[in-house]
Amino acid sequence: MKEPSKSLQPLASKVLAGLRDARSAFRPTLEVREVGVVHTVMTGVARVSGLPGLGSEELVRFEGGAYGIAFNIDEKDSGIVLLSDSSEVETGTEVERTGRVTDVPVGRELLGRVVDPLGNPLDGGPPISSKMRLPVERPSPHIMDRAPVTQPLQTGIKVVDATIPIGLGQRELILGDRQTGKTAIALDTIANQHDKGVICVYCAIGQRGSSVAKALGGLRQRGALDYTVAVVTEGNDPPGLRYIAPYAATSIAEYFMEQGRDVLIIYDDLTHHARSYRELSLLLRRPPGREAFPGDIFYIHSRLLERSTHLAAELGGGSLTALPIIETEAENLSDYIPTNLISITDGQLYLSPRLFELGQLPAVDVGKSVSRVGGKAQFPALHSVSGALKLAYSQFEEMEVFARFGTRLDDRTRQILERGRRTRAILQQPELSPLNVTEQVGVLLALTQGLLDPVPLEQIAEAERAICSATLKLPADVRARLASSESLGDGDREQLMRVAENALTRFKDNG
Repeated sequence: MKEPSKSLQPLASKVLAGLRDARSAFRPTLEVREVGVVHTVMTGVARVSGLPGLGSEELVRFEGGAYGIAFNIDEKDSGIVLLSDSSEVETGTEVERTGRVTDVPVGRELLGRVVDPLGNPLDGGPPISSKMRLPVERPSPHIMDRAPVTQPLQTGIKVVDATIPIGLGQRELILGDRQTGKTAIALDTIANQHDKGVICVYCAIGQRGSSVAKALGGLRQRGALDYTVAVVTEGNDPPGLRYIAPYAATSIAEYFMEQGRDVLIIYDDLTHHARSYRELSLLLRRPPGREAFPGDIFYIHSRLLERSTHLAAELGGGSLTALPIIETEAENLSDYIPTNLISITDGQLYLSPRLFELGQLPAVDVGKSVSRVGGKAQFPALHSVSGALKLAYSQFEEMEVFARFGTRLDDRTRQILERGRRTRAILQQPELSPLNVTEQVGVLLALTQGLLDPVPLEQIAEAERAICSATLKLPADVRARLASSESLGDGDREQLMRVAENALTRFKDNG
């Protein structure tokens, strides 16, 4: 071996000195690892042995990079829910503890992105660069950390904002049979938040890929994806991934709520979530209960929805409003999962297939829908013109049934029927056409004050558009008062009446 040249000798000496220092400073350490072995693999779950210190809901890593969550902790082995395809795990594969629970990246970096429940991008974009992560399972805020629901969440849909209003921090269930427009109401609500400062989280649970692509495409076209985070699992994803999806989406939403922001989260839908949990429970041989669902099916949904609330001012005053969606079968509201969720939430919007078939869209059944909180949070101006609308409409529907028998009707009854038909026409609203508060107040004031009574029924939609166009020309201060906590004053009411009367002049002449 040749000796280094004289010019390189100083450098070589420094390198050797550095190596000697590093060798003398090195202190070997022992790292304790708990490693087990997979002895059974089934679709979505695996059973492993050799992890005595494993904790409930702890994340474990399989040889090859797959992950799972510890669900059953038994004396001899443990049941693991897989977060990837079962084909990635084989019998005899080593598995080790990670010492942490399942978490998800959170932060503004997720806005406009489509991710899975583990934070992996699904939109073809770069990996999420968030520096903060939160566990997918988090305790709900304490009672003393919550504030009353006092501010409305405007959906832009007349039948909802007027008769079943929703408040910021409320949990309002959307339920109905298949293909009755449940997701359409949720997506319209997201689109209506474009100028409200509300951040939205859309959680698709076990949906068809084509349905999710259509929904996200509609949000993107309306610019709503810019303030929305989409957490997506498809029907062919592992049941464990579908199970944690709503919890991960809620953690993402809670980050913004704890920053003092108002957040809206859509769970589409919890029927698939309940079925995924039933599948996992049966595979892990947990005792089945009613309809083969495990006994804690109520608890998994209650601990999820209790995380939606309005925080107290000292905690930032943020809010998380939940609109869970659930599918009924044959209009059976007394089924197991629907009754569970009705008892957990603060009200429900029921979409009737009968109304849907009649073309009454959105197909919200006003009589079977209720909001237990939102009326207190409704804008005073809107409340003053719609307070008696739900009762009057329900009376009209009952009276219309008796009128079909051909009995003679007095003038008062005929007037109620004509007003009710116009109310039904006004409550119809095309998809993707939300109305702001000023437009809704103007239209509903004209309806309740009888200004639409002389208008022919077939021209009601055109008359509504004329009123909406006229209200947009109101002074800015009037429009600001209508969308505030101030009551509708006599001066504003008279001004709105004049605007509506002028807009309806040509319809009365034609009538």
